[in-house]
Amino acid sequence: MIWKTRRDSLDFNEKGNASAALMGILNTTPDSFSDGGLHQAGSRAVRVALEMQEAGAVIIDVGGESTRPGAPPVSAEEEIARTAPVIESIRAQSDVLISIDTSKAAVALAAIAAGADIVNDVTGLLGDPDMSTVCAESGVGVVVMHMQGTPRTMQQNPQYTEGVVAEVADFFRQRCRALVEAGIQLESLCFDPGIGFGKTLDQNLALIQQLAALQSDIARPLLLGVSRKSFLGTITGIETPEHRDAATAMITAMTCQQGVCLHRVHNVPLNKQALQLAASVSS
Repeated sequence: MIWKTRRDSLDFNEKGNASAALMGILNTTPDSFSDGGLHQAGSRAVRVALEMQEAGAVIIDVGGESTRPGAPPVSAEEEIARTAPVIESIRAQSDVLISIDTSKAAVALAAIAAGADIVNDVTGLLGDPDMSTVCAESGVGVVVMHMQGTPRTMQQNPQYTEGVVAEVADFFRQRCRALVEAGIQLESLCFDPGIGFGKTLDQNLALIQQLAALQSDIARPLLLGVSRKSFLGTITGIETPEHRDAATAMITAMTCQQGVCLHRVHNVPLNKQALQLAASVSS
């Protein structure tokens, strides 16, 4: 299975085991739930990005607006000021694939001009009417995520009448058709079930248990983002997000065997080990 980005393509086999890839999280925000404020300085952010690449990340996901529950919105101008210089500096020093984590077309355009290859949109390209055009015309890879509500409201009693797995699968199918009709190549699309974005603990677990079915239904690569999220803390009793890396790696190892091709993580070295062990055990 091929996922095309603006400069390069990633080739995944059917189960994702041998070629599952890591997307390293690089937040340039002051208020992200786990690493807010840690990578605001440009030179530090670039150093961390290069370290993640060295540890095994094939994509660096740069974000300038927190999407944690209850997070306030940020202007496009502020988001660009936080992310574009970092992307430009990473691109000047590395050929690693770069993703911009944004739902704003103006931010995506600035990031692409700075060297980004992928747009990772938590609204599934529904948050800005110009985003589909930007992605289609630039030829970037696109991550389409499912979210119920907005970051400010998404955890206020999320409900799914038809069941969360069925509704997420239907969302994927609808967005796939609409985005291809908008001019985005099918091979440029990747889908994210949005763990923790408008889901209860039980709904998160139901999605994780049915990832193989979701991937088979949409027949496109799946990206999974569970890194350090609160549902892991609920299960394990670990309150500090930074201490949830072992739990994250467990999910990474388990889900790559369900066909998940891409794993968005904070701790790249630990999750690289998880992928290596999972591949060895299943081979």
